[in-house]
Amino acid sequence: MVKKLFFCDWILLCQLWLAAVVCSENHGNPTNDLVDIINKNRTAQKLPQLNDSPGLGCMALQYVELCKGNCSNNNAVNCKPPEDDFTEVFAPNCGVELPTFGTITGHIVGCQSKYMEPSLAFSHVLVKDKKTLSILRNKSHTEVGVGLVGFHKGPFFWCVLFSDGKTNSSFVLEDQGKGIKQKKGCFSGSAFPCNGVEQRTAVFLSYIITVGILIICHLNHNLID
Repeated sequence: MVKKLFFCDWILLCQLWLAAVVCSENHGNPTNDLVDIINKNRTAQKLPQLNDSPGLGCMALQYVELCKGNCSNNNAVNCKPPEDDFTEVFAPNCGVELPTFGTITGHIVGCQSKYMEPSLAFSHVLVKDKKTLSILRNKSHTEVGVGLVGFHKGPFFWCVLFSDGKTNSSFVLEDQGKGIKQKKGCFSGSAFPCNGVEQRTAVFLSYIITVGILIICHLNHNLID
């Protein structure tokens, strides 16, 4: 009897530990990791690193939030918002000060049915051919921003925006971005954690398993008594 209870306690602790680990992962921001990967790829080609712009990142998130339901079978995003949306929708939603709105020199968008780690998203979702690699290594870029959002049961959308603006003087966020109401996903250069669907699902499953184990242990204990 004591051994059975000890085994149940041990399983319970393992499940709670798993939930804690997954929750801690949820506080990361994979978009910042992707910016690091982009810069490492550029420096490997002796190109200057790009400044991580929160304003661009937030607009990249706005871009992919608008593309919900437009991921094709070959993981292409069939969505192209009007250019006016950048100044009339994305920038206001992010709190980008319009006088600081610069030039968008390029963008890369991709999607995947399941979440991928930043390194895999870079090579399998975003930079898959010579065209996107050419955009990534464009010498006119000086700034970059990355947005990521995942919807219930997928897919996950990534967007990278590039600009030739000056550091800290273009795409400036009002009140340092404190007014942004981020409901889903995340963007680079931000202190906000990433609201990843895949992590929440893992936590939910872990809790379901834990509750199931507790019920079984409780029933066994009652039967023995």
